[in-house]
Amino acid sequence: MTTAIIIVAVVVVAAIAAFLLLRRRTAGGRGLRGRFGPEYDRVVARHGGDTKAAEQELDDRVRRHGHLTERPLTEEARARYAARWASAQELFVESPQRSLAEADMLLADLSRERGFPEGDDFDDRTDALSVRHAAHVHGYRRVHAARGGNTSTEEMREALMDARGLFEALLADGGSQRAHGNRHLVKGNGTS
Repeated sequence: MTTAIIIVAVVVVAAIAAFLLLRRRTAGGRGLRGRFGPEYDRVVARHGGDTKAAEQELDDRVRRHGHLTERPLTEEARARYAARWASAQELFVESPQRSLAEADMLLADLSRERGFPEGDDFDDRTDALSVRHAAHVHGYRRVHAARGGNTSTEEMREALMDARGLFEALLADGGSQRAHGNRHLVKGNGTS
Protein backbone atom coordinates (compact mmCIF):
# COMPACT_ATOMS: atom_id res chain seq x y z
CA MET A 1 0.00 0.00 0.00
CA THR A 2 2.82 2.44 0.90
CA THR A 3 4.56 1.61 -2.36
CA ALA A 4 1.38 2.39 -4.31
CA ILE A 5 1.05 5.77 -2.58
CA ILE A 6 4.68 6.59 -3.37
CA ILE A 7 4.21 5.59 -7.02
CA VAL A 8 1.04 7.70 -7.32
CA ALA A 9 2.81 10.66 -5.68
CA VAL A 10 5.78 10.36 -8.07
CA VAL A 11 3.44 10.15 -11.07
CA VAL A 12 1.48 13.21 -9.90
CA VAL A 13 4.68 15.22 -9.31
CA ALA A 14 6.02 14.17 -12.73
CA ALA A 15 2.74 15.15 -14.39
CA ILE A 16 2.76 18.55 -12.70
CA ALA A 17 6.40 19.11 -13.69
CA ALA A 18 5.67 18.12 -17.30
CA PHE A 19 2.66 20.46 -17.38
CA LEU A 20 4.66 23.39 -16.02
CA LEU A 21 7.54 22.76 -18.43
CA LEU A 22 5.18 22.58 -21.41
CA ARG A 23 3.37 25.71 -20.27
CA ARG A 24 6.67 27.58 -19.87
CA ARG A 25 7.80 26.65 -23.38
CA THR A 26 4.48 27.74 -24.87
CA ALA A 27 4.53 30.99 -22.91
CA GLY A 28 8.11 31.66 -24.10
CA GLY A 29 6.95 32.06 -27.70
CA ARG A 30 3.99 34.21 -26.70
CA GLY A 31 6.23 36.23 -24.42
CA LEU A 32 8.75 36.86 -27.17
CA ARG A 33 5.99 37.64 -29.68
CA GLY A 34 4.50 40.14 -27.23
CA ARG A 35 7.86 41.67 -26.38
CA PHE A 36 9.17 41.96 -29.94
CA GLY A 37 5.91 42.44 -31.89
CA PRO A 38 6.64 43.01 -35.59
CA GLU A 39 10.32 42.27 -34.98
CA TYR A 40 9.32 38.73 -33.96
CA ASP A 41 7.55 38.25 -37.29
CA ARG A 42 10.53 39.68 -39.19
CA VAL A 43 12.97 37.29 -37.51
CA VAL A 44 10.65 34.30 -38.05
CA ALA A 45 10.40 35.22 -41.75
CA ARG A 46 14.19 35.59 -41.99
CA HIS A 47 14.49 32.07 -40.56
CA GLY A 48 12.10 30.71 -43.20
CA GLY A 49 9.23 30.28 -40.75
CA ASP A 50 11.31 28.35 -38.22
CA THR A 51 9.92 29.77 -34.97
CA LYS A 52 12.32 27.77 -32.82
CA ALA A 53 15.37 29.27 -34.57
CA ALA A 54 13.82 32.75 -34.46
CA GLU A 55 13.02 32.46 -30.76
CA GLN A 56 16.56 31.25 -30.09
CA GLU A 57 17.89 34.37 -31.84
CA LEU A 58 15.55 36.66 -29.90
CA ASP A 59 16.43 34.94 -26.61
CA ASP A 60 20.08 35.49 -27.48
CA ARG A 61 19.41 39.19 -28.07
CA VAL A 62 17.79 39.47 -24.67
CA ARG A 63 20.75 37.70 -23.05
CA ARG A 64 23.28 39.91 -24.85
CA HIS A 65 21.49 43.25 -24.60
CA GLY A 66 18.75 42.97 -21.97
CA HIS A 67 21.11 44.22 -19.27
CA LEU A 68 21.77 47.53 -21.02
CA THR A 69 20.68 50.54 -19.06
CA GLU A 70 19.51 53.45 -21.16
CA ARG A 71 21.26 56.59 -20.01
CA PRO A 72 19.16 59.72 -19.68
CA LEU A 73 19.82 62.72 -21.88
CA THR A 74 20.51 66.19 -20.65
CA GLU A 75 18.09 68.87 -21.79
CA GLU A 76 20.89 70.31 -23.92
CA ALA A 77 21.46 66.98 -25.69
CA ARG A 78 17.72 66.55 -26.18
CA ALA A 79 17.49 69.99 -27.80
CA ARG A 80 20.55 69.31 -29.97
CA TYR A 81 19.08 66.05 -31.28
CA ALA A 82 15.67 67.63 -31.86
CA ALA A 83 17.32 70.38 -33.92
CA ARG A 84 19.32 67.82 -35.92
CA TRP A 85 16.17 65.82 -36.66
CA ALA A 86 14.30 68.93 -37.77
CA SER A 87 17.24 69.82 -40.02
CA ALA A 88 17.30 66.31 -41.52
CA GLN A 89 13.59 66.54 -42.27
CA GLU A 90 13.97 69.97 -43.88
CA LEU A 91 16.88 68.68 -45.96
CA PHE A 92 14.62 66.00 -47.44
CA VAL A 93 13.02 68.49 -49.85
CA GLU A 94 16.40 69.44 -51.28
CA SER A 95 18.21 66.09 -51.05
CA PRO A 96 16.35 62.97 -49.86
CA GLN A 97 19.55 60.86 -49.92
CA ARG A 98 21.45 63.33 -47.71
CA SER A 99 18.43 63.59 -45.43
CA LEU A 100 18.36 59.83 -44.90
CA ALA A 101 22.13 59.72 -44.37
CA GLU A 102 21.79 62.40 -41.67
CA ALA A 103 18.85 60.58 -40.03
CA ASP A 104 20.86 57.34 -40.05
CA MET A 105 23.89 59.03 -38.42
CA LEU A 106 21.67 60.86 -35.95
CA LEU A 107 19.98 57.63 -34.81
CA ALA A 108 23.39 55.97 -34.42
CA ASP A 109 24.69 58.91 -32.36
CA LEU A 110 21.55 59.13 -30.24
CA SER A 111 21.45 55.40 -29.56
CA ARG A 112 25.14 55.43 -28.52
CA GLU A 113 24.53 58.36 -26.19
CA ARG A 114 21.58 56.50 -24.66
CA GLY A 115 23.88 53.52 -23.94
CA PHE A 116 23.41 51.16 -26.88
CA PRO A 117 26.42 49.48 -28.54
CA GLU A 118 29.08 51.68 -30.04
CA GLY A 119 30.95 51.03 -33.25
CA ASP A 120 29.97 50.56 -36.86
CA ASP A 121 28.08 47.26 -36.50
CA PHE A 122 24.59 48.30 -37.59
CA ASP A 123 23.11 44.83 -37.03
CA ASP A 124 24.40 44.65 -33.46
CA ARG A 125 23.03 48.12 -32.73
CA THR A 126 19.59 47.32 -34.18
CA ASP A 127 19.53 43.97 -32.36
CA ALA A 128 20.20 45.81 -29.10
CA LEU A 129 17.64 48.47 -29.89
CA SER A 130 15.06 45.80 -30.69
CA VAL A 131 15.22 44.50 -27.12
CA ARG A 132 13.92 47.86 -25.80
CA HIS A 133 12.32 49.45 -28.87
CA ALA A 134 11.09 46.57 -31.02
CA ALA A 135 8.06 48.51 -32.24
CA HIS A 136 10.26 51.23 -33.74
CA VAL A 137 13.50 49.58 -34.88
CA HIS A 138 12.00 48.72 -38.29
CA GLY A 139 12.02 52.41 -39.26
CA TYR A 140 15.73 52.65 -38.48
CA ARG A 141 16.39 49.62 -40.68
CA ARG A 142 14.34 51.19 -43.49
CA VAL A 143 16.31 54.46 -43.34
CA HIS A 144 19.61 52.59 -43.30
CA ALA A 145 18.64 50.44 -46.29
CA ALA A 146 16.96 53.21 -48.30
CA ARG A 147 19.83 55.64 -48.16
CA GLY A 148 22.10 53.50 -50.28
CA GLY A 149 19.79 51.82 -52.75
CA ASN A 150 17.59 52.48 -55.73
CA THR A 151 14.70 53.67 -53.63
CA SER A 152 11.93 55.95 -54.80
CA THR A 153 11.48 59.33 -53.18
CA GLU A 154 8.19 58.13 -51.71
CA GLU A 155 9.87 55.07 -50.18
CA MET A 156 12.56 57.32 -48.71
CA ARG A 157 9.90 59.63 -47.28
CA GLU A 158 8.08 56.68 -45.71
CA ALA A 159 11.35 55.35 -44.27
CA LEU A 160 12.11 58.72 -42.69
CA MET A 161 8.60 58.88 -41.24
CA ASP A 162 8.97 55.33 -39.82
CA ALA A 163 12.35 56.19 -38.30
CA ARG A 164 10.84 59.14 -36.50
CA GLY A 165 9.14 56.68 -34.11
CA LEU A 166 12.49 55.38 -32.89
CA PHE A 167 13.91 58.90 -32.75
CA GLU A 168 11.02 60.06 -30.55
CA ALA A 169 11.26 56.98 -28.31
CA LEU A 170 15.00 57.46 -27.79
CA LEU A 171 14.61 61.18 -27.24
CA ALA A 172 11.77 60.84 -24.73
CA ASP A 173 12.77 57.80 -22.65
CA GLY A 174 14.49 58.35 -19.36
CA GLY A 175 13.93 62.07 -18.96
CA SER A 176 16.77 64.44 -18.33
CA GLN A 177 19.60 64.06 -15.85
CA ARG A 178 18.49 67.21 -14.07
CA ALA A 179 14.91 66.08 -13.74
CA HIS A 180 15.62 62.49 -12.74
CA GLY A 181 19.13 62.38 -11.32
CA ASN A 182 20.66 58.97 -11.97
CA ARG A 183 17.36 57.21 -12.63
CA HIS A 184 17.74 54.13 -14.82
CA LEU A 185 15.30 51.81 -16.48
CA VAL A 186 14.57 48.45 -14.92
CA LYS A 187 17.15 46.07 -16.36
CA GLY A 188 16.17 43.23 -18.61
CA ASN A 189 12.38 43.46 -18.52
CA GLY A 190 11.95 45.20 -21.86
CA THR A 191 10.04 48.12 -20.46
CA SER A 192 11.07 51.64 -21.09
